[in-house]
Amino acid sequence: MREHRGMTRRRALGIGGALGLIATTGLSAAAALSRHPSATGAHLRSTVALPPAFTAPLPAPSVLGPVSTSDGADRYEITQREATLEVLPGISTPMWTYGGTFPGPTIESRRGRPVIVTHHNELPVPTVVHLHGGRTPPAHDGYPTDLVLPAAWSGHGQHARSHGMADARAVVTDTRRAYEFPLDQRATMLWYHDHRMDFTAPAIWCGLAGLHVVRDDVEDALDLPRGDHEVPMMIADRAFDADGRLAYPALDPTLTGEPGVTGAYLAGVLGDVILVNGAPWPVHEVDTGVYRLRVLNGSNARHYELEAVAENGRPLPLIQIGADQGLLAAPVRHERLPVAPAERYDVLIDFGGVPVGSRVRLANRLGTGRTADVMQFHVVRRGARARIPDTLADDLPEWSRSRATVTRDLAFRAGRMNGRHGWLIDGRPFDPGRTDITTRLGDIEIWRLVADVHHPIHLHLVGFRVLSRGGAAPLPHDAGLKDTISLRPGESAEIITRFDGYRGRYLFHCHNAEHEDMGMMANLEIV
Repeated sequence: MREHRGMTRRRALGIGGALGLIATTGLSAAAALSRHPSATGAHLRSTVALPPAFTAPLPAPSVLGPVSTSDGADRYEITQREATLEVLPGISTPMWTYGGTFPGPTIESRRGRPVIVTHHNELPVPTVVHLHGGRTPPAHDGYPTDLVLPAAWSGHGQHARSHGMADARAVVTDTRRAYEFPLDQRATMLWYHDHRMDFTAPAIWCGLAGLHVVRDDVEDALDLPRGDHEVPMMIADRAFDADGRLAYPALDPTLTGEPGVTGAYLAGVLGDVILVNGAPWPVHEVDTGVYRLRVLNGSNARHYELEAVAENGRPLPLIQIGADQGLLAAPVRHERLPVAPAERYDVLIDFGGVPVGSRVRLANRLGTGRTADVMQFHVVRRGARARIPDTLADDLPEWSRSRATVTRDLAFRAGRMNGRHGWLIDGRPFDPGRTDITTRLGDIEIWRLVADVHHPIHLHLVGFRVLSRGGAAPLPHDAGLKDTISLRPGESAEIITRFDGYRGRYLFHCHNAEHEDMGMMANLEIV
């Protein structure tokens, strides 16, 4: 990972070499070399009969109550356990869960009020919890080797194994761990998920994901939709076998031995069932008012391009008011909104011009067949009119290029890892014992990122602003403060951030979860 002030022509042309390498490592050369393929990954087909779309009601994720609110902090308890859920109507599906539900229970918190969540591991494998988007001290950020071991675990001494490497800094606990989240950050929707080294992708696929909403006074001062007009939406794809169990192409289905997926799915696993809050292609009853959609792409590898379409074919504008790290300065209007894995978008949609009794389809313009549908809204009654604010937040950080202490170039590409296919950052697979980047607390940096295929790049601890894409201006959906940026095939982008908050070891990685498990992750040390 080199530091310098310009990207050379040789370095930019290196993308072509990476694409050639993809073709030689068993991936589809046609997909890799196409200009803008709609997906990076392979489709996993369900063998169970799938239900018709737009019949299951949209579930509302349960909100978890604290077990204690004393001493200036809210304390929660979550048990990670196996549960049998009815995901497809009339069919039982065993899943790994937070608290017995999928998604896991939502935690609601206030900016600056600490939250302590004690997780109890009753699953058959070690786990790690990461609060994605949280400004969290390193000891509680969910580093991939900081495992919580189950009671029956026999793998003591091998907990930090990753391709033969050990992590001397790993902190491992038995059966339970209390994660402390200061939450001194802007109001936004975060999410928590498993982050175990080598097995993040199958753990999320099995159900280990939930929402965490942060509120603050800035948001409260705005007249935004509340109550049943604020709709959290975790969109995730899955596939099911003939018995209704989750299908996943793991090399070791027990998820205790050899990590990784079978060869056809090295670029990512794409399911053929679209779930929203755990229901397949659901329908949600609304009135003719304005709704606030809190959208998370909780898929492993699938990208979406969302479009709301009325029965007459007219698209309804999606008014973006927030990004990964909170409210924008002003709304941004979209007809189509791309959402990469792990990205969150805060969106307003106005059903005021839709006749009562009609329906609005939320489509995925990157999907084919049944994956071209996400869910449906059924307008069933008149509602109060609401105004969309012209201005939103004035507390976004301002970072200028002139204040950056360094500019770094980082390449995200396919490659070889221990004689096998891998996904690499600057030619190297993840090693928990290696520091890849060292920066000083409070420094502002510019990172130049370049990709071979789709890579949603996520930075732990900090938010960032997008400065450019391909040397041109950012795209409309790049507005605001983000913690994940979606790089398209062959694309470069510049981001700027300030590394503040805490000293310690953090991560940055691709949030295509299969890529992450196969090496596309690196260490950031803040000193």
